[in-house]
Amino acid sequence: MILPPAVREAVIAHARDAAPLECCGILIGTGGAIVAAVRAANLSESPSRFLIDPQDHIRARRDARASGLDVVGFYHSHPHSEALPSAADVAEATYSDHLYLIVGLAKDEADVRLYRFGGNAFEPIDSRT
Repeated sequence: MILPPAVREAVIAHARDAAPLECCGILIGTGGAIVAAVRAANLSESPSRFLIDPQDHIRARRDARASGLDVVGFYHSHPHSEALPSAADVAEATYSDHLYLIVGLAKDEADVRLYRFGGNAFEPIDSRT
């Protein structure tokens, strides 16, 4: 899966802007590449959870479709830990075969990892620039 540096940096910037809360957003692209990351409002009132605003999700789907692209996945941050799926991430993931990008901010350098949700678990995906 291709993850362009500009998209990676946009997601990291969103994670840092939202810290100490989690950020969330939508990944736009094609079957082999992510071409954009669209910020979404986090409707969760918890500092360690996220809930993508449904209006932002619908808007991103419409805009992607109008551009001949698709929603290929979602992203969120872990402001105080590594970019590993939490138990809540697994329990609340609902879009099988979609990508899930997690940004961990536990260290100075952001930890960015990409996964595909297989229906029951997150499988690591190799991302290239």
